[in-house]
Amino acid sequence: MLTGLDRLLAEPSLRAPLRGRRVALLAHPASVTADLRHALDALAELPDLELSAAFGPQHGLRGDKQDNMVESPDYDDPIHGIPVFSLYGEVRRPTAAMMDSFDVLLVDMQDLGCRIYTFITTLRYVLEAAAEYGKSVWVLDRPNPAGRPVEGLTLRRGWESFVGAGPMPMRHGLTLGELGHWFIATLELDVDYRVIAMRGWAPDAAPGYGWPSGERAWINPSPNAPNLSMARCYAGTVMLEGTTLSEGRGTTRPLELFGAPDIDAGALIAAMRDLAPHWLSGCTLRECWFEPTFHKHVGRLCAGVQIHVEQPGYDHAAFKPWRVQSLAFKALRQLQPDYPIWRDFPYEYERDRLAIDLINGSELLREWVDDPDATPADLDAVANIDEAAWREARQPYLLY
Repeated sequence: MLTGLDRLLAEPSLRAPLRGRRVALLAHPASVTADLRHALDALAELPDLELSAAFGPQHGLRGDKQDNMVESPDYDDPIHGIPVFSLYGEVRRPTAAMMDSFDVLLVDMQDLGCRIYTFITTLRYVLEAAAEYGKSVWVLDRPNPAGRPVEGLTLRRGWESFVGAGPMPMRHGLTLGELGHWFIATLELDVDYRVIAMRGWAPDAAPGYGWPSGERAWINPSPNAPNLSMARCYAGTVMLEGTTLSEGRGTTRPLELFGAPDIDAGALIAAMRDLAPHWLSGCTLRECWFEPTFHKHVGRLCAGVQIHVEQPGYDHAAFKPWRVQSLAFKALRQLQPDYPIWRDFPYEYERDRLAIDLINGSELLREWVDDPDATPADLDAVANIDEAAWREARQPYLLY
């Protein structure tokens, strides 16, 4: 399996349109070649490419900023002597001065296949800026490790944010290159856009189902994305960021488990099985204990649940991470009606709306959890319609 970056490096004919043009790179720590060189270093070695600038998204071009709203500064690259602009610092949209530093922007970012992952919002912002300033954008495509399945409520009108780039469900099932085509069409952008497609990506093939297991090393695209299991769970467990429950930050299995000092994990799993056993297909839930070394409940022993999505108990087609996590909230509300599930705090620069609503793109999920009369069938009725509509809407943009 070759990524877009691998192909651009190996095939001079793909680079021919870049000759004589100033080229910038938008990348992060997982933007590496098959032999694990960072994209910036590999591209800088090409004699026929003029690198004029680089950009870093949330968490930085090469760095590991741990949490949300931890900004990265601009700086000059000490090896290549070019400016590195932060798109998660003083600004999140590129400025006119930044756009003036290049003619073509290469975008090489490993995504996780989830709407809330901010790299796709950054892609939208640079496409909008490229349309405004007459620049070209090329996406060097990479696998979607969560594969093609679709799940979750569609973001409602007016709920766009840095964690909500557009009206798609939580688990969108597209690659970054495909998403670029969708953004351009839905936003009606006039921009010179090109995707250097992967070669040999098989999103439905076992055992990776989106990730080329055995062919590519996993490099964290963000500090708390340490493995494929996290990527599979993320479309559900990311909702924990809007709650008082720990999502496992400060442990070695972030965003694969959740818990708190004051819950009964065994009773929670039992309640989940009673409420909607069919929502738990394809994974295994295990009661566990953990003590975060930082972030929520730091230094306190938490009763928790780990979501296991590795073989032999994993079924890619059956696993529904968004429903699994939603069911955990519903079960907790049933067991402890007064439990303060929802965390009220500034989230990705939003202070007037609850984080759980920003994450879900509306109040619908929170209202379903808090309504004692609402059933799993009620949430399914809304989500099934959204998911079916998205599967149809995304069809014209599939490249693989």
